[in-house]
Amino acid sequence: MKFKDHLKEQLKNPEFKSEYEALGSEYEIIRQIIEARSELNLTQKELAERTGIKQSNISRLERGTYTPSLKSLMKVAKGLNKELHIEFK
Repeated sequence: MKFKDHLKEQLKNPEFKSEYEALGSEYEIIRQIIEARSELNLTQKELAERTGIKQSNISRLERGTYTPSLKSLMKVAKGLNKELHIEFK
């Protein structure tokens, strides 16, 4: 199952949806990382090798139980062949 499909299914639960919306920015970056990794057909281990970040930390990041530093996000972006953009709105 793709992440988008899983998320769509989970958002049907009102309690999940409320929590998801409260943490919108955090979940958005997680979603983008998982999606980019999937598009490149990379495992967490392969992304870890590309970034120098432990696979366990990649896993924790994707589960939302690890808050990465800006430096870590920059490594992840580079490992995914992406640019990191941060902005205030």
